[in-house]
Amino acid sequence: MKRLSGLLLGFGILGLAAVNAASAGDCGGPVTADEALASEDARYAAQTGDDFAAMQKLIGDDLVYIHSSAVVDSKASYIDSMKSGAVKYRVMRRSDVTVRTFGCIAIISGLGNFDVTVKGQDLAVEIRFHSIWAKRDNGLQFVSWEATRTPAKQ
Repeated sequence: MKRLSGLLLGFGILGLAAVNAASAGDCGGPVTADEALASEDARYAAQTGDDFAAMQKLIGDDLVYIHSSAVVDSKASYIDSMKSGAVKYRVMRRSDVTVRTFGCIAIISGLGNFDVTVKGQDLAVEIRFHSIWAKRDNGLQFVSWEATRTPAKQ
């Protein structure tokens, strides 16, 4: 029994080492708040300017994008929605922003005011959001978004 426990412990330690090695391989060094905000600005410019080549570089292949409507997009479906014209970001503004960094990860939280056209309908959307960026060997990449609509003003 002791030998089996020792083997299981050994395999567990090897598994953790493999996970940590894979995670470290995705990290391209520490990220600063200024780098994260500059990358978020570049994403906003790419989206409002329909610069799909820039979006391909800025957005990680592992993107999870959760809209305020609860619709979930991948990198491909997110970019495709803009390429097809189903979604057009016209103006993207943010305020009340905080940036937290954790090694090669940056989390931007704030208030977003976006003017967007969805399937021909113009909308002005106010949201609270988290935008997550990972610094990788090929640069900073947008990897996650979560948004919640703010309540109507009374």
